[in-house]
Amino acid sequence: MDIALRTLNEARSGVTPHAALTDYKHALDFLFARTTGGYKFGLERTVELLDHLGNPHRKYPSLHIAGTNGKGSSVATMGALLTARGLRVATYTSPHLVDFRERMIVGGEPIAPEAVVGFVERNLPVIEEIGTSFFEATTAMAFEFFANSGADIAVIETGLGGRLDSTNVVSPLAAGVTSIGFDHMEYLGSTLEAIAGEKAGIFKANADAIIGERDRRIRELLASHARDAGASRIRIVADEMSVLDVRVDETGTECTIAWNGEQTTLHTPLAGEHQAANLAFALVMLDSVHALAPLDSVAAQLHAVRIPGRFQRTGKFIFDVAHNPAGTAVLTQTLKSVDPPTPISVVMCVLRDKDWREMIRALSGVVSSFVLTNAPTAPASREWDLAEAETFALDLGLDVAAIPDFAAAIERAQSVATTVVVTGSFHTVGDAMSLLQVSPLAG
Repeated sequence: MDIALRTLNEARSGVTPHAALTDYKHALDFLFARTTGGYKFGLERTVELLDHLGNPHRKYPSLHIAGTNGKGSSVATMGALLTARGLRVATYTSPHLVDFRERMIVGGEPIAPEAVVGFVERNLPVIEEIGTSFFEATTAMAFEFFANSGADIAVIETGLGGRLDSTNVVSPLAAGVTSIGFDHMEYLGSTLEAIAGEKAGIFKANADAIIGERDRRIRELLASHARDAGASRIRIVADEMSVLDVRVDETGTECTIAWNGEQTTLHTPLAGEHQAANLAFALVMLDSVHALAPLDSVAAQLHAVRIPGRFQRTGKFIFDVAHNPAGTAVLTQTLKSVDPPTPISVVMCVLRDKDWREMIRALSGVVSSFVLTNAPTAPASREWDLAEAETFALDLGLDVAAIPDFAAAIERAQSVATTVVVTGSFHTVGDAMSLLQVSPLAG
């Protein structure tokens, strides 16, 4: 019997959770068993669980971020700059790459395995009684961890959407939407307008609304939603800040920010033209809560920004979690800008509900070969048809090999290329990091 199911059955039969959940792995098995049945939208279960915990999310101020792309980079930038101000910063992001603990960090340290076990042991009965999902329980765990760890401020990323996302129980100092694109359309809607409406659901009365979207029509729609929500101020990044002279190389991204009558050149270690826009969004959001140092000080503080799995270079490998066409287009442009040693081979596994055809097309112009594979942790229900993907690539005239075994696929790419790009999903990148013993939490 599966460990997680056995744990649940033992709990129901009267065995104390402490007896069954004696280590970190068992606690994770219990949590991940709650991913079955698809997404659960709505805030009522999260509210009930947090009320049971004493509403820890009300014990520290927070910043809340939604968006199709750019959330993680914005969180990382804000976290680094707030830390440089001497604050004890908590961050909540998802999904993780290798270790569940990556999702919740305070003061640079992830939640301890013992704390994960303790949370599950204490709250297993109420989690089952309420019927909370994996993400709902994880969100409550993070918020309690932040309170117990004495966080001065939390920077919180939505999981999926915004309006009905579990994180939307917070009353933030400011809420921001980075960008709007096509992703998770089965849940958020089939048009950019519908998706924008869901993301804008995090805007709150009496809190600033920050809008990073660059398409004028969509950002005006987001602003309309913010007005309807009663936002105290609406700050559209593109209307108040110009990002000029963007330059990308192997060290990251440099740009000139023109803002409030001044121009300042800034450099972020995050590579890609899009990172200049993410940086601008983060600066405006921090400014909205009076937590931004003078820009000349910011220039010296950005060196500490890092985010795993976003054009992360380790040896001959580049790890990038691009998992939709927009993300892959950005990856393609960044590869062109950085111009890593050739030949370049891509190890790729994409979930079947993503537009993997467009993702392959985008990369075909900048890489020498493709190795298509299956990531071990990718859900079987969302596994792409490897033979179909190989046929598609062959029909485009690409150099492609379909190798189901993940380790063999990595080895094949290493043997034929000087640079290996691992991409397609968080599962693909996380599994590769695990296999190659690259820690997302290291330095």
